[in-house]
Amino acid sequence: MAQNLVIVESPAKMRTIKKFLGSSYTVAASMGHVRDLPKSTMGIDIENDFEPRYISIRGKGDLIASLKKEVKKADRIYLATDPDREGEAISWHLITALGLEGAKDKKVYRITFNEITKTAVKNAIKAPRDIDQNLVDAQQARRVMDRLVGYTISPLLWKKIRKGLSAGRVQSATLNIISKREEEIAAFVPREYFTIEGVIKKGSKSVKAQYYGENGKKTDIEDRAEADRIVSEVKDQKLEVTECRTSERQRSAPLPFTTSTMQQEASRVLNMPPQKTMRIAQKLYEGVDVEGHGSIGLITYLRTDSVRISDEAFEAAKGFIAQRYGREYVSYQRPQGKNSQNVQDAHEAIRPTYIDITPTELKEQLSRDEFRLYQLIWNRYAASRMTAAKYDQTNVRLQCGTHTFAASGSKLKFDGFLAVYKNSEEEENKQDLSFLSEGDQVAFSSLEAVRHQTEPPAHYTEATLVRKMEEDGIGRPSTYAPTITTLMQRRYITKEKRSLFITELGTAVNDMMKSSFPSIVDEKFTANMEYMLDSVAEGQMNWKELIRNFYPDLREAVDAAEKNLGRIKVADQVTDVICDKCGRNMVIKYGPHGKFLACPGFPECRNTKPFIEKLGMKCPRCGGDIIIRRSKKGRIFYACENAECEYVSFVRPKADKNGVAIEKKLANTKKE
Repeated sequence: MAQNLVIVESPAKMRTIKKFLGSSYTVAASMGHVRDLPKSTMGIDIENDFEPRYISIRGKGDLIASLKKEVKKADRIYLATDPDREGEAISWHLITALGLEGAKDKKVYRITFNEITKTAVKNAIKAPRDIDQNLVDAQQARRVMDRLVGYTISPLLWKKIRKGLSAGRVQSATLNIISKREEEIAAFVPREYFTIEGVIKKGSKSVKAQYYGENGKKTDIEDRAEADRIVSEVKDQKLEVTECRTSERQRSAPLPFTTSTMQQEASRVLNMPPQKTMRIAQKLYEGVDVEGHGSIGLITYLRTDSVRISDEAFEAAKGFIAQRYGREYVSYQRPQGKNSQNVQDAHEAIRPTYIDITPTELKEQLSRDEFRLYQLIWNRYAASRMTAAKYDQTNVRLQCGTHTFAASGSKLKFDGFLAVYKNSEEEENKQDLSFLSEGDQVAFSSLEAVRHQTEPPAHYTEATLVRKMEEDGIGRPSTYAPTITTLMQRRYITKEKRSLFITELGTAVNDMMKSSFPSIVDEKFTANMEYMLDSVAEGQMNWKELIRNFYPDLREAVDAAEKNLGRIKVADQVTDVICDKCGRNMVIKYGPHGKFLACPGFPECRNTKPFIEKLGMKCPRCGGDIIIRRSKKGRIFYACENAECEYVSFVRPKADKNGVAIEKKLANTKKE
């Protein structure tokens, strides 16, 4: 009997696939890439038409040897790495690393599947194909381009600013987006305006109404005197209901998740950073152990910008929703996303692989975060296959002389998709206006002019930055989360609560990039590069032609910056902590384990201290300040600043109304 070898990327995926195949199949894992560009050098032969110099990744020697042994035993080798450009490149590298190029006694196939189910895996093996060289070349183009940018600009940053910095094609454009938002906020001048809000009463019932305008026209009130004039003219007068109109309003079901929308919603609803969301989604995709099923892939492939779903999934969802909720809840329309040149439709939307495996069934078998993310994905997909929610919307106009007031309210008539998905940010106005009729005479029970100020643009959060990157075409679904993580690790940006702020170091780097490499930080240029990479993937452009056109301008800009730029000084953040050796105010520095305090008198004074970051709440045991600490292994935990107090929590505590941390017994242990 012919022996078959299937090579995937991870052990979890390997365990899930093994149970679908018979005894004639062996499944092995490559543990990701086996070859890459060297870390110590550029690894690109610029003089030889930008030929990449790939080497085996350090530490992968034993793994490659083990895979070669399995290859010797097999007649057919199926390369089943992830169904994207990166996965295609891994399969291509495996052919070289395992000596499969030109092997006459072996048949080598490429197979892909969007979900790890028995049907999908069996169908993939029935329809193998060759390596798609266009996809490989698109990945090579991205890798080479990013290496050229990183390895030519980063050393310049080390010379001109400080060591340990980096630049990147997507990274630098994203940093510039955050910097521009900071500039908008700094330049913002607030404007005062007023609204007039009142409560209208009829008998024992009342509704809120807001001033609309004068003489039938919408009026904006920009000063206190105007607002006070209107209030004085109407507050003791009767109002007549001149219009009372009720109509049906529909709220459409959400689209199923793409990578970007999943990251945004997980951040908003679960307070889960994009990097963590992707890590957990990878586990759900590759397979988790479920009682009665063994290792099973719970969601489809997690890197996608398409909302398309397969025919099989479409039919399964219709049947499940009709049985669980009723036929009136079933949507027969396929999801339609926005058309964009950046959308690649190679993969489906992110959805549960088996819609009949509900989150409730898995609650005790998944970790807390796995369950929360699976529930979010399942609910979103189920909702996307359901009908719209329907409301009775009532709008009322009230007249008082020349002044018009408006009131509105809505009442849920049919819940539709809201039966499973109520995470929307939209707040429903549930006022009941049914007791009002045209011609009614009513009066204010209260009326006031409310002062407002226009607000500056909000700082980006990780979720809104991902949305901006997607809108501008910067990066791909696989790069959103790693890009933001890199910016934080380099200390270019910092996160406070959920908001992202650019640091002084980030500003210095961005200013240098803008002055010397304007095209690298330009969103349109970066988005156009993504479009050209897509053209390579579609076979419309040679990948080396793209690099040939890109590199000369980069080299010229680097040489000019090397010659013309002076040293850039980044000021350290000064604290009120006094150095006990020389009396200077200590400054914040960054080390491998985070922040620490150092004396600015270095090298004369080499005094350092731990940086104590307060959480802003009191210890429930002794009243001391709760501080953020790190264990020897780098794990963050929260403890009392008083060394003799044994309060510690590995879960970020919440404060009560008095600012005291709420103690949870399960979250606390003795200090290590």
